[in-house]
Parts: sequence; structure tokens; C-alpha cells
Amino acid sequence: MPTFSIVIPVYNEARYIPVGLPRLLGELEAAGLDYRVLIMENGSTDGSAAVAKSVAGDAPVEVHSLPVADYGAAMYEGFRRADGDWVVNFDIDYFSASFLQSVLELADEADLVIASKRDPESEDRRPWLRRLATAVFNFLLRRLFGSSVSDTHGMKAFRRELVADLVEKVVSREDLFDTELVLRAERKGYRIVEVPVIVEESRPARSLIKRVPRTLRGLWRIRRILGSSS
Repeated sequence: MPTFSIVIPVYNEARYIPVGLPRLLGELEAAGLDYRVLIMENGSTDGSAAVAKSVAGDAPVEVHSLPVADYGAAMYEGFRRADGDWVVNFDIDYFSASFLQSVLELADEADLVIASKRDPESEDRRPWLRRLATAVFNFLLRRLFGSSVSDTHGMKAFRRELVADLVEKVVSREDLFDTELVLRAERKGYRIVEVPVIVEESRPARSLIKRVPRTLRGLWRIRRILGSSS
């Protein structure tokens, strides 16, 4: 059983997978980590799954396909398939083997480790609009849910027992699957540790504008399910 099951949703990433996947595998191998990568292709029309299989070669990488483009659904299916001691979510353009080393160091004191872009020691090099969006999202989490977590998007590692306990309870898909999972873990009293991270985008981000109404509706739906506070 691998120490890390790394879940990576991809959608129409055929052009970037030959860049991102070798970099990820190179970092993991150089760090000597025990891992399995689950590429969760969802609804792509550019042959992303075939490209991922070709690039992976004999590396410990599995490629699975879902028929509909849905980031959260891909995360859910990947988490259900994961069998590592820790279930990690990375993106094909945002990952860090050093973060996984931090997870190992915190294994005795954490059930969920979050690489927080808003940690005081983090260095967030993204454009100001992206940083503002993260700040506003965190403000909403505090106001709507009384959450003390500073970041629910980005790199995270969940102890497998937490995933087994909570993943089937998560109703959100699209952009908020991991947010709801983190909130449920916080409500359940799981030990959450946030660590600083250096954030530097390796390519231009996809548009945020079209996701705003969807995210607001999703947060309100989670609030109806979970309530405003513990």
C-alpha cells in the first residue's frame, strides 16, 4: 500500500500534461516517496487520458476517465479509489513533494494537512486579483460557517481514515467538493494543521468570473446542510 495516493483531476490538459506530469514524477522520485498517482480525467475532448497514459509510461500512475467535466466529481471518484495512508489532492500545475515531506513530519499530530496560501509565512506570488479572491472566499467561510481554516483550495493531504469516514457524506461537486470535505472534517473534530507554501503560477489561470455565481450558490447549499456553526 503506498503512503500517498495523489488525486489529480484533469480537464482538457493534453498540452500541459507532458510538462506537468514528468515534473511531478521527478519530484516524487527525487524525494524517495512511496506514492501512486490517480489521474482523474473528466469530460475532456482533447485526448487528455491517452496523453496521460503515454507520458506516465511505467510509473505508478493510474488514469481514469469520467464522462462529464466536473472537478468535484473527479475528486470524489479519486478519493474513493485511493488506498494510501494519506490521500492528497494536487493539480497538474500545482504540486510539491516538499509539502508531502511536511505531511510525513506531521503524521503524529494531524489528520488533515493544508498548504495554506494565507498562512503568515506563505509567499503568494499570484496576481492581486487571485489573492483577493482567496481572501474573500476565506471571509465567507468564516462568516457563513465559523470556520477557522484559512484555505480550503490547493494542496491538501487527508488521512485515509478521515476520507473513509466523511467522503460519502460530501454532496458538493464542481468547485466545492474539497471545501465541504474540509468543513466536515473541522466540524467532526479532526486535527487540522496548516503549513506555509510558496505559490507561483506556472501558467495563466483560467477565468474566475464564471465560477463566482456557482461558488456562491454552492456555499449557500453547504450552509443549509451543515448550518452556520458547530
